[in-house]
Amino acid sequence: MNPKEKYKIAMFSSAGAVAGQGVGSAYEEQVNLIQTGASDLFEVTINKWASDPDIQHFHTIDPGFMLRMKRKNSVNIAYCHFLPETVTESLKFPKPLLPVINKYIIDFYNLADQLVVVNPSFIDELVKYGIDRDKITYIPNFVSKEKFHPLGKTVRNEWRDRYEIDRDAFVVLGCGQVQTRKGVQDFVKTATMLPHIQFVWAGGFSFGPMTEGYDELKAIMENPPKNVTFTGIVDREDMVNIYNMADVLFIPSFNELFPMTILEAINFNIPLVCRNLDLYQDILFDSYQTGENNDDFAHIIQMLMEDTQNYKYWSKKSEQLSNFYSKEHVLDMWKKFYVESWEKKFKDVKEIDDAVE
Repeated sequence: MNPKEKYKIAMFSSAGAVAGQGVGSAYEEQVNLIQTGASDLFEVTINKWASDPDIQHFHTIDPGFMLRMKRKNSVNIAYCHFLPETVTESLKFPKPLLPVINKYIIDFYNLADQLVVVNPSFIDELVKYGIDRDKITYIPNFVSKEKFHPLGKTVRNEWRDRYEIDRDAFVVLGCGQVQTRKGVQDFVKTATMLPHIQFVWAGGFSFGPMTEGYDELKAIMENPPKNVTFTGIVDREDMVNIYNMADVLFIPSFNELFPMTILEAINFNIPLVCRNLDLYQDILFDSYQTGENNDDFAHIIQMLMEDTQNYKYWSKKSEQLSNFYSKEHVLDMWKKFYVESWEKKFKDVKEIDDAVE
């Protein structure tokens, strides 16, 4: 293949099979970014098994994809959305199966020619599992501002009415699957400390009873405090309306990569409140407020509600963060990565072929 021609990229994913998970949102945004922003350089197919691509990009770790990744005539790229411990903290598996599951995940990553992580902090973690550092590249997630942007007060009021939330309420939003790992219990406990503030959790049980902490969380959802609303799983097309009715995004997760919900929310310039996790430092910089416990969270949220200047300051920080993760910036990273990955594997072979010809 001549590097000046279009590269054929075959995208493979089953992320859309389970509603309400960030992997599906990340997949949708990344594919759309390449299709609309780099159509002059790449020709993209989706889940087309009969394709003969230059590059294969696997967004999920399906067993069938592992077989496909043994193809030698393509550059095989795998997305790393989670580590073994992330899976076991999210879903309940029989203990005897855990070593098998962990080995499968790492074997899948090892089989790839190139591995993409959405948070630089995971590079060292993957190296600890024996994965070659040289084949790991950090490219952040991306969210389109064409899809996620403020919709105005009328829509804000309509959606607050839909969930029976006072139009003048200060609304704190949490998003994601209802899981112990996501800090849902602390979200609710913080809400009980601030009964004058409305808390909304957008998300549900994407994996049903397999979810870690399912029984306890189900009981909370069925009988929440008066100032807490659980929306259940929300279609991604409707999430723009959910963000539009919120004043703050509160993410008390204990373990994350690069939550899509953060990238979506900052397009609305709403302040971020997160648990103090090292992994946020390299991706959110100084643009978020952090707490160690529920007392900290309650204090931060109370200050955002009652101090206008404080709220404006952190709103501006979210706006700056949104501008940093621009379409142009992330698109350039992908274009460079795809081309260099192909050249790294095939350029020497092509030069030999040309010399023989």
